[in-house]
Amino acid sequence: MANTPSNMLPLGTMAPDFELFDTVSEKKLGLEQLKGEKGTVVMFICNHCPFVKHVNPTLSNLGKRYQEKGIGFIAISSNDVENYPLDSPDLMKQTAIDEGYSFPYLYDERQIVASAYDAACTPDFYLFDSNLKLVYRGQLDDSRPGNGKPVTGEDLKNAMDAVLSGRKVSPDQKPSIGCNIKWFRN
Repeated sequence: MANTPSNMLPLGTMAPDFELFDTVSEKKLGLEQLKGEKGTVVMFICNHCPFVKHVNPTLSNLGKRYQEKGIGFIAISSNDVENYPLDSPDLMKQTAIDEGYSFPYLYDERQIVASAYDAACTPDFYLFDSNLKLVYRGQLDDSRPGNGKPVTGEDLKNAMDAVLSGRKVSPDQKPSIGCNIKWFRN
């Protein structure tokens, strides 16, 4: 189990646009149609990573709770499915159903979106304001598989609550830690 940290894209970066295949609806969906009225969470996850499995129930709960408040949620998997078949689109759809995702689970087949976001690990979280400017990037919370800390989603929740209340998001942000994105081998 690799411990790869986030690259920490600079705050204020505009959300790179994309259009990807949604494994749940089986349609191409883009950032413009998925963004939230008050903010948007873009997260890079995958099926097989123990760090993602550890936080999946919290991701589902946060998605349901904050989508109702105007925060859009978008999950993206960018892993090389030839070498990591557990992350294939069919299994992504099944994971979304099993975990009760209320948000799309998009497949970044060519890894262009992961590159544009400078994503490094799964899970990797990005929160953009209503103008699609980056206000938070990093960890969900301090919990990791095996460290005994409960999964609360505190860091991301605090950032989303700040966006919803019109407050500035604290710039004191910790990188996420997880499995590295499985890039294609050249």
